[in-house]
Amino acid sequence: MGPIDLIECVFATWSPVIGDPTLTGWITVIAYFTAACLAALVFRVQSGRQRIFWLGLSICLLLLAINKQLDLQSALTAAGRCLAKAQGWYEERHAFQIKFIFAIIAANTVVAASLAWAMRREFVFIWPALLGLVGLLAFIAIRAAGFHHFDQFIGFEIGGMRMNGILELGGIALIAANAAHLLLLKRRTGG
Repeated sequence: MGPIDLIECVFATWSPVIGDPTLTGWITVIAYFTAACLAALVFRVQSGRQRIFWLGLSICLLLLAINKQLDLQSALTAAGRCLAKAQGWYEERHAFQIKFIFAIIAANTVVAASLAWAMRREFVFIWPALLGLVGLLAFIAIRAAGFHHFDQFIGFEIGGMRMNGILELGGIALIAANAAHLLLLKRRTGG
């Protein structure tokens, strides 16, 4: 399957439209933008490695806000499905999906450990944001794998809210709370 064939196959099942037009979907987008703004504010008042961390986090959150409504991970899922069918391993996709999920978990662990090591002097100030970021990236990547059992889990409701929203908003909330705390701390200390 060539690149043109892959693109045609993906666009046969996916189109760039509003991916989650629900109230929770829009609240999540607003939460991403809010957390991105808070991270940008922390970037402005910090120095050194923390400054770089918060800038990167702000950009990442902005991109995730855009992705939330463009639903780009569904395009990735469609591309995987097209490749699996074209290459003849679609029926065995579950083994690949499980390997993909474990690879994502391993990659997130490496990224988290690397960031924690690089930011070890600042870790006490950023650990909630780092935890939120790693959780968000793992959630999005695993969701993109299209694994049926994970889809069932994130469709489960608690108090009228799906696990999907709880997990995503939880990661965003950790980041936003960390940023707000640092901004308040900076304001109190007059820095």
